[in-house]
Amino acid sequence: MSFTLWLGFVVTCAAILVIPGPTVITVVAWSLAHGRRLALPLALAVAVGDATALLLCLFGLGVLLETSAAAFLAVKLAGAAYLFWLGVNLIRNGIQLSLPQADNAPLTRMLFHTWFVTACNPKGITFFLAFMPQFVDPSQPVAAQLALLGTTFVVLAAINAAGFALLAANARQWLNAPEHSRPLALGGGGLLCGAGVWTLLAR
Repeated sequence: MSFTLWLGFVVTCAAILVIPGPTVITVVAWSLAHGRRLALPLALAVAVGDATALLLCLFGLGVLLETSAAAFLAVKLAGAAYLFWLGVNLIRNGIQLSLPQADNAPLTRMLFHTWFVTACNPKGITFFLAFMPQFVDPSQPVAAQLALLGTTFVVLAAINAAGFALLAANARQWLNAPEHSRPLALGGGGLLCGAGVWTLLAR
């Protein structure tokens, strides 16, 4: 693969990733709730989620979602319902702004949620299927090119998620007072519900 073709892929991915979608909204919601300590873990969860989606695409799920309206609808409804459930839970139960560092259970749940939202986003899977082949040079080994493009996208997605997480965490710092925990819970829950709407409107 030529450097020019790869660079074009990088620029295009960067432009697409910076537009907030369900994954970014989920990352922002968790970061608003729990601060910058989640930036790196969330970025890794996004990377693993995108890698999972890419593997699903390579194994044929992308073809199924692109050709079957019923399959796409089922995945879309399940993803939207899951995001709504997360948002309503956060609004109802509130947040703890000072979680004990030794308590790994909440972190584990948040990372799983972020991975799940990223990996099961039907738009992401069909994006891999429709977008990546446009940057493949048929005169060169296809598998190696797909591996390079997939790895590039995963790294860029992780960097993008970490950037959004840090921005949200920095905005959270000046709100980090006990009386602001309820507005943060409402804001974070609202963002997660908004991500559900985003997913529901996917075509």
